[in-house]
Amino acid sequence: MSSHAPRRSRRWRRTALALISGGVLATALLQPTSPATADDPLPYQDPSLPTAQRVADLLGRMSLAEKIGQMTQAERIDVDADTSLITDNYLGSVLSGGGSVPDPNTPEAWADMVDRYQEAALATPLGIPLLYGVDSVHGHGNLQGATVFPHNIGLGATRDPALVEKIGHITAEETRATGPQWAFAPCICVARDDRWGRTYESYGETPQLVESMETSIDGLQGKPGQLDRSDHVLASAKHFAGDGLTSYDESAAGTGAYPIDQGIDRVSRAEFARLALAPYVPAVKKHHVGTVMPSFSSTDFNGGDTDDAVKMHANQELITGWLKEQQGFEGFVISDWRAIRQLPGTYAEQVEASVNAGVDMFMEPIQAPNNPDGWDVFIPTLTQLVEDGDVSMDRIDDAVSRILTAKFELGLFEHPLTDRTHLDQVGSKAHHQVARRAASESQVLLRNQQRTLPLKSHQDVYVAGSNADNIGNQAGGWTLTWQGGSTNVIPGTTILDGIEQAAHGKVVYSEDASARIPRGSAGVVVVGETPYAEGFGDVGGPQWAYDPGDNGVPRPEQTMQLSDADTQAVKTVCARTVSCTVLVVSGRPMIIPPGLLNQIDALVASWLPGSEGAGVADVLYGRRPFTGKLPVTWPRSVAQEPINIGDKHYHPLYRYGFGLSTRR
Repeated sequence: MSSHAPRRSRRWRRTALALISGGVLATALLQPTSPATADDPLPYQDPSLPTAQRVADLLGRMSLAEKIGQMTQAERIDVDADTSLITDNYLGSVLSGGGSVPDPNTPEAWADMVDRYQEAALATPLGIPLLYGVDSVHGHGNLQGATVFPHNIGLGATRDPALVEKIGHITAEETRATGPQWAFAPCICVARDDRWGRTYESYGETPQLVESMETSIDGLQGKPGQLDRSDHVLASAKHFAGDGLTSYDESAAGTGAYPIDQGIDRVSRAEFARLALAPYVPAVKKHHVGTVMPSFSSTDFNGGDTDDAVKMHANQELITGWLKEQQGFEGFVISDWRAIRQLPGTYAEQVEASVNAGVDMFMEPIQAPNNPDGWDVFIPTLTQLVEDGDVSMDRIDDAVSRILTAKFELGLFEHPLTDRTHLDQVGSKAHHQVARRAASESQVLLRNQQRTLPLKSHQDVYVAGSNADNIGNQAGGWTLTWQGGSTNVIPGTTILDGIEQAAHGKVVYSEDASARIPRGSAGVVVVGETPYAEGFGDVGGPQWAYDPGDNGVPRPEQTMQLSDADTQAVKTVCARTVSCTVLVVSGRPMIIPPGLLNQIDALVASWLPGSEGAGVADVLYGRRPFTGKLPVTWPRSVAQEPINIGDKHYHPLYRYGFGLSTRR
């Protein structure tokens, strides 16, 4: 879209549809279907024309195959060896799944890769550029060398919307400089049960807190009319709607199914509107988010059997009725990873239900474990549905016009190849300074007996615990790979690094606290979770190596617990040091038993601080004050879950919004 184009509105939508169905479309049908010369551009190639007119002109020139191609998203592995697949199938979009990266995984290689795919898209008769999406959920995390920020739960603890907007802008700058123009972020879910394995993707447990953090959309996209700039990307509000509101399904234990992730919202319509739909109102009307991604979860407003539940990818009432019609959402809806395949019926019935529900683009990768097919069957399936009259051309045209509008607004028709202006800013010192500040502001001080914190810089320190010197653990999931990993190494500092930089006294480190503890030392034990992305979350090991309960499925009591090794390290250090500070590096609250808590002088919720553990040390040593507040309620036991502010019987270990300060 030209930078002079006005912000879209519902009037714009009516204008576009009128142009499509009226004279402009009729005129366009008489035009040649191949691009004109630079000296004599076709209307859709003319940036001086209004976006609606350009969309209508281009849509009128497109065949059904070209339109369905625009609705199709493949994974990069599907097309990397043969980019002619992009050209021959008119593919409208490609994505990188978690860990799907070029070799080498460098900024330049990313830009070269995306441009290679883009050139294949431009080789189609109409030269419609490709839209490339990536999971930049806490920085451009797939890229080795990108700046990795705290995950959303930590950002919610900052209560700092301006900082969150800044982080969004840096993420956009680093993402677009390396090729992708679209971030599958932010997650604007309201996490209501900390047993959910994606709690860390939520800014917090109240809609008000989540809505205040939606400044991330502004950071990613810029102000209306700025999307075509080289430091902005298309954002995606997800997961619509109610992914954080699912009920824990006790009956699923032992079945191999996720007992809460991708589950069912068994609530009233009023509660669903208050907790699930509310964040999407400002996302659409105030922040003008460009895309929305439906959830894997289902709704059941009757509170009955699972058979009554409606999967969000087939929920026409909410996607078309509430989101598009009532809220006036004019962007496009992108399905989640092969999510339509969880709908009932045959594949044709799944495609039909989802398209008619209002999903506009379909993430249908082939290259995934045990996937025999993907976009290659989606295209002929949807084609047949249109030819049989099960999906109308009006629905196809609406979906494609929304997708084309985003591409025009991104400026891809004028500048399809990667603008590498900001390539040298990827992982820059200035960006890491913001990450360090974010890590500091995200720390929540829960306990501080005898003013243990801030530590005195001249004091000797004994550091222990599994997460003290592990940058993979402190970065969490969606870092280099889908699940993240304890062995993943990214540029930055661990918490131990930060302590060693801040301390003027002697620093002794022993992960398991087996090394001798010098007399008079202050103890710092960094405990918590290992990385994960979805599912049950951390239950004693990575997502692919559960500490299993029945039939390989973790039991509820296995979640949110400290490991035996971490517990022993806390006991050992707290018994032998002059003071004992425990930092919990995790994607959600962890259970601290009363007997263990009584041994701890200072307790800090460190969340997943990202690439700059030095920011954690900054508050430990008083370089910055503790200012963070709990974004979720901290329970006494797993048995209290779900527990949230406003509950009738509310007796947590630490209340929502709690946080001590060392500000003087």
